[in-house]
Amino acid sequence: MALDTIIELKNASIFQGDNLILSDLNLVVEKGHFLYLIGKVGSGKTSLIKTITAELPLKKGEGTVAGFNLTKIKNRQIPYLRRKIGIVFQDFQLLTDRTVQQNLLFVLKATGWKNKKEMQERIDDVLDKVGLKHKDFKMPHQLSGGEQQRVVIARALLNNPDIILADEPTGNLDPETSDEIMKILFDIASNGRAIIMATHNYGLLKKFPSKTLKCEKNRLIEMEQPAEIDFESLME
Repeated sequence: MALDTIIELKNASIFQGDNLILSDLNLVVEKGHFLYLIGKVGSGKTSLIKTITAELPLKKGEGTVAGFNLTKIKNRQIPYLRRKIGIVFQDFQLLTDRTVQQNLLFVLKATGWKNKKEMQERIDDVLDKVGLKHKDFKMPHQLSGGEQQRVVIARALLNNPDIILADEPTGNLDPETSDEIMKILFDIASNGRAIIMATHNYGLLKKFPSKTLKCEKNRLIEMEQPAEIDFESLME
């Protein structure tokens, strides 16, 4: 596996229980890659993401994520793999009874940080990256949807992950705010992280073109360049 390769799946088949979800999967994701994952509900997008995070075991084929072998990974190693992965959800999942600062502090404490000064510096750094350094004292309900999603992205960056998995990160946002979030995500990718983003918002693929993979009929298919994608057929 090349040094810049963060995710590699070879001849992999993904199962949920005994159900085959995706077969003969070959995927290479390198540092700095931004990858869209599209497909109808139930086509396998979530199963692929769960395989990358070792929530679903890889029963067939080969797979490496952030240096961990998915076919040989032990349960005790899974938390260490997940520290290499930042996750951005559609529905934020912020702790509503704590400030932005306390939300981020909670994650650092849960992942083993001890030094208060280092924790504060890290929180300041990630909030600065998403343009929220001066809103650390606010409660989630005092923030707009876009600001809450920025906090979620900041939270995903706390442990300096190799990979960001974004599951419909613009799903609850208006178009202008969605564009702002996309610019932040592309900026993160340009600094060397790999980003995989599952989305149904095909307008974003046109506006922010990047490599696109589609889950369809138990396969993962690389789409043509966004300019050539028939967006009408995707909506069916």
